[in-house]
Amino acid sequence: MYRKLASKDVLMTALAAPVVAAIVLTAGPAQAQTYDPRYPIYLQTYGREGNYITCSYTSMDRCRLSASGRAAQCLTNSYFAPRGRRR
Repeated sequence: MYRKLASKDVLMTALAAPVVAAIVLTAGPAQAQTYDPRYPIYLQTYGREGNYITCSYTSMDRCRLSASGRAAQCLTNSYFAPRGRRR
């Protein structure tokens, strides 16, 4: 009986290992919130090394100047919280 139990454990481990490996390898990196509530506009830039967001613009015109000539776009920050306004 001990041999059957041991061979069953080995079999279960052999079957579980590829499943665990697939889960670990397909998981992507986690990202923190990148939208700063102090600024109404953010710049989303696209690149070969990855995309990133710069949330530090007070106007759409300033953001567009930074985005000019680049693979980037300016968007409004839905997390923007104007001063003097309570959440």
